[in-house]
Amino acid sequence: MFSGWQEPARKPNVISIIIMVSLVVVVMCFFKIAWIITDWLWFQEVGYTGVFWTTFKTKWVLGIITGLIFYLLFAGNLYFAEYIAQKNKSFNFNYNPFPPLELINRRIMLIILGTLSVGIAVLWGMSAASHWEDYLLFRQGLSFGIEDPLYQKDIGFYVFRLPFIIVVYNWLSMMIFLTLLSVSLLYFLRGAFAYVPPRTWRVALPARNHVVVLFAGVFIIGILGAWIELQQLLFVKRGVVFGPGYTDVTTQVWVLRFMIIMNLLVGISFIPYLLKGNWKIPVSAMMALFAVSMVGKGVYPNVIQKFKVLPNEIVLEKPFIEDNIRYTRLAYHLNNIEEKNFPVDTNLTRNDLAKNDLTIKNIRLWDHEPLLRTYSQLQEIRTYYKFLSVSNDRYMINNEYRQVMLSPRELSYGSLPSRTWVNEHLIYTHGYGVVLGPVNRVSQEGLPEFFIKDIPPVSTTNIQLQRSGIYYGEQSNDYIFVRTKRPEFDYPVGEKNIHSRYEGEGGVPLSFFRKVLYSIRFGSMTILLSDDITSESRIMYHRRIKERIAKIVPFMRIDSNPYLMISEEGRLLWVLDGYTITNRFPYSEPISRVINYIRNSMKVTIDAYDGTVNMYISDENDPIILTYARIFPGLFKPMDSMSADLKAHIRYPQDMMQVQAMMFRAYHMEDPQVFYNKEDFWSIPGRLTGGGDRQMEPYYTIMRLPGETKEEFILLLPFTPSNKNNMSAWLAARCDDPHYGKLIVYKFPKQSLVYGPQQIEARIDQDTEISMQLSLWNRAGSQVIRGSLLAIPINTSILYVQPLYLAADRGQLPELKRVIVAFGNSISMEDNLELSLNQIFGTERIRSSALATKGDIPIGQMNQSDREIALEALRHYRRAQELLRQNKWSGYGEELQRMEDLLKSLER
Repeated sequence: MFSGWQEPARKPNVISIIIMVSLVVVVMCFFKIAWIITDWLWFQEVGYTGVFWTTFKTKWVLGIITGLIFYLLFAGNLYFAEYIAQKNKSFNFNYNPFPPLELINRRIMLIILGTLSVGIAVLWGMSAASHWEDYLLFRQGLSFGIEDPLYQKDIGFYVFRLPFIIVVYNWLSMMIFLTLLSVSLLYFLRGAFAYVPPRTWRVALPARNHVVVLFAGVFIIGILGAWIELQQLLFVKRGVVFGPGYTDVTTQVWVLRFMIIMNLLVGISFIPYLLKGNWKIPVSAMMALFAVSMVGKGVYPNVIQKFKVLPNEIVLEKPFIEDNIRYTRLAYHLNNIEEKNFPVDTNLTRNDLAKNDLTIKNIRLWDHEPLLRTYSQLQEIRTYYKFLSVSNDRYMINNEYRQVMLSPRELSYGSLPSRTWVNEHLIYTHGYGVVLGPVNRVSQEGLPEFFIKDIPPVSTTNIQLQRSGIYYGEQSNDYIFVRTKRPEFDYPVGEKNIHSRYEGEGGVPLSFFRKVLYSIRFGSMTILLSDDITSESRIMYHRRIKERIAKIVPFMRIDSNPYLMISEEGRLLWVLDGYTITNRFPYSEPISRVINYIRNSMKVTIDAYDGTVNMYISDENDPIILTYARIFPGLFKPMDSMSADLKAHIRYPQDMMQVQAMMFRAYHMEDPQVFYNKEDFWSIPGRLTGGGDRQMEPYYTIMRLPGETKEEFILLLPFTPSNKNNMSAWLAARCDDPHYGKLIVYKFPKQSLVYGPQQIEARIDQDTEISMQLSLWNRAGSQVIRGSLLAIPINTSILYVQPLYLAADRGQLPELKRVIVAFGNSISMEDNLELSLNQIFGTERIRSSALATKGDIPIGQMNQSDREIALEALRHYRRAQELLRQNKWSGYGEELQRMEDLLKSLER
């Protein structure tokens, strides 16, 4: 009997809707507040609350002020338009395309307009808050002490002030555009602007005047736009180099200044239209402005460039090329590179090698990639440990200056045996220990030797670890809890696991309220409900070292190669480099869209156990880092406050040298004529890799620079002439105190031929014995890996060294099998570096206890009788024949090579 009954439609309850919307807003605000408070707690933990509060206050003040200005302008014009529309309800057009809008009374319309204005103003303020850094730099920016050659303004104006002025101009332009569009639309909806068919536009006079005033404001703001365009002239490229050239200086400067006046005149020209309705004056003014813009900025400079500049380019552009060279060298710090001649000496002897014994024994025979794979096979111990990177450093080991390779053993959360919440956040909290070994030592099996290895770490030198836990690293999960009821996994021993309890001061102390906040931040109710987390527990987050630094100093560019060091106290410290960059340095050639100035102005250390962060200013002549230090007092420490232990491990960063080397290829030429013709353009040599040919990277080595009395840690990179493969120069960056950061380029005489890396690679490929051996090894399930070819300057000669590794296709355990040495026209490939050097420089052994272990020395080099050597060679021959019958070509080649080595030693 109810089949025909229908429930009456319910009208929406306005109060319910308001309550629901309010609840959503409150929840969103609570989530935001929880995020802000936990951010503040983290900054409090690391000791940089000043950064938090300065950034926080600047964002809110900037957002509120700009949002309020926008609201007053936008809403004020809309209210005024609605007032005019209500005051003149009948415009006598007898036509309104939107008659329902007439039913909306003024009160409701004002509420709609106010709500719309508030919503857009909030979004506007949020957008403005994101420019907090531009605002602070505008207020606090320091002087560079260098003026641009065109307007004679300090470079600091373009780096610190102009970017914020551009932001303000964009704000004003968008604000006037949105206001003009919205007011015009409101007048149209209210019938003040009407299109009455068939072809008649009707416009109410008050509405017309209102819109015209706003339209005139567009051109008034255009004055600022033309002025900015005049300043931006320093960052164009029309001629042969970056920066204004002859055409820009002679045509665009006066055109843009004239356009500033034209924009002002166009804005004023609307006054006669408002007073007398004379539309011809503003239309004529706008057409003139358009013509000046089209002809003055487009046609005229192109004609000058094509018909005057190009036929006489070097003559007319010479002063601007000089400016480009000067300012580019300043921007990339190339002007401080000391240039020296490197007279080539091809008479390198055994005595010279003996005098440079420390250089020879620190030649790096292990490349990063094969060494990382070998470490992974030998020292990861468990599947959930991971070696992510290996770095070069130097230590005093048993009173000897040694170059070493160091790799931390981090925890890989993706490889845990069981990925439960408890395992990931309470039990498996940290990596453990490091692997440390010399760059040149090899066991009899072709594997690296270790100074520190295993779990728990075992050291065979004076370097000892006191804190082996790695809670902060390159690969860490989002957050962990320490000092909980759950024991933390430390390291495995046989079938058992050793557990520990965190004893450091890292992390944020917890309470019930803070557990609630972190549950919200990380979206996990388990944090709130877990009984394992107590009031003594601490939460660690932002544990990835790059993320940790970027959180504190988001305005710095972080180096891609952080490295770990062991302090004198046995603590593990991460060391990172930071860069200040800008693309606002006048006349400087950009290396990318965002960089035409760079400084390595910051050094950072992070304690791997407790996360303590210390930041140091490494370039006190950089105005950008000094400006940030002014904005955030106490953020940076002076380099003088760095401990001597830490200074001993500071390196010149590879990323910085790569950028400088890329620019120095052309900008070592300071003569504009030579620069224009690219007569002495350099290239960075290529190197052979498994994936083909790629650009050579800077590499660290211990060596003695020409004219110096002792060896030091050097970052080195060779240069070759453009389109040629012989070496033309090499660049060295000094890393040891007190010469840290000094760059020297050593130039070869142009009349001398010095083999470059690619020529040596080609000669190695063309050597019949080496080529045959490589072909044999590359068969039967094995792969030859050619290591980096290193150019090692010794006295005034260049010695080339390249290691060869052999890896089975399945095992992936690279072993160092041969070392190739090239000097002048001689090339040698032997079992180790010492034998290769002996092959070239003589049969006597080079007396160096660090060149090889006993296992490294072929049997023929030990104290054996001739008969024993011959018998050993025979055994290798028989083994080779057996492997030949089994078609095991790799082993066959190795046995033949060993037999050959023994027979050669017998011959000697």
